[in-house]
Amino acid sequence: MTADTSLHVSSIHEFLAAVPYLLGFHPSDSVVVVAFRDRKMLCAARTDPDAPAEHTAAVMVRQGADSAVVIGYGDQHLITPAVHRLSEALRRRNLPVVDEFRVTDGRYWSYRCQDVDCCPPDGTPCRPESTAFAAHATYQGQVVLPDRDALVAQLAPVIGDDRSAMSAATEHAQARLAEALPQGIRRSGRAAVRSAESRYRAGGRLTDDEIAWLGILLVETQIRDYAWMRTSGEEWRIALWTDVLRRVDPLYAPAPASLLSFAAWRQGHGALANAALERATAAEPHNPMARLIGQILHEGIPPDSMDWTPQRDSDRRNQRSGRRRKHGRAGS
Repeated sequence: MTADTSLHVSSIHEFLAAVPYLLGFHPSDSVVVVAFRDRKMLCAARTDPDAPAEHTAAVMVRQGADSAVVIGYGDQHLITPAVHRLSEALRRRNLPVVDEFRVTDGRYWSYRCQDVDCCPPDGTPCRPESTAFAAHATYQGQVVLPDRDALVAQLAPVIGDDRSAMSAATEHAQARLAEALPQGIRRSGRAAVRSAESRYRAGGRLTDDEIAWLGILLVETQIRDYAWMRTSGEEWRIALWTDVLRRVDPLYAPAPASLLSFAAWRQGHGALANAALERATAAEPHNPMARLIGQILHEGIPPDSMDWTPQRDSDRRNQRSGRRRKHGRAGS
């Protein structure tokens, strides 16, 4: 699901051409629902044609939408029934469906339009790259991937020389951990998280040794939760956890994959959040953090519906000082 996205279009052609930019990839064999509130685009979600229509409709209502457009991508015989099922499920929940479309091979058809001059039997051309929206999105640096598989591939573990270098770095990190004092691991983990945040906030990148050390430390639940509670909506956090996820030994993938999924959800990048969640659950099916994020994504909970403000170190120090003053103890 994509949320809180500004969309300014002047025609049906431009609207349909914009949808892949909202998702981040070109959908195929899919049904997409674009929800609106007060005539402004609210969110967009992609589902498989055989996905439960009632669940998707419930998610759209939960977003606070007041109207929707349903678009099918693929073969007419497969997609048409799925579009109609979803539209009917939305209407049963009192969410008006403004229009229904099918998009295939660069052409679109409206299920509502009966005017052959407006909607010819062989469809109307719809090329995303030919629109003003596409030009503006490209100028802003937005990239549309060929399909969802390409999105998943962006999260795959590094291979070749990069993997060999990371394997050596992981061995060094494991030896370092074995020699570390237990009471110092948590302090080291928090320092590693803050250092990584500073690096990526400034547009930098961690070394192989730093990635391996952070990946191992994130196995400690309290360190992972420390990183989790600090995760707000900045775009650079997606770059951070994507880089860590791709480079760590796959054994240590669940924590950075879950953190990436959460960061992507907070940014409204639903497709990325789900792809990262798949990496987390593939590595550790019963990972508690991944299961919680999975529930959030499944229920379609909007990011702005949760009061999740990261608690900074200064806030915690102030709270501890306040407690000491309250109990009559001076701070050290």
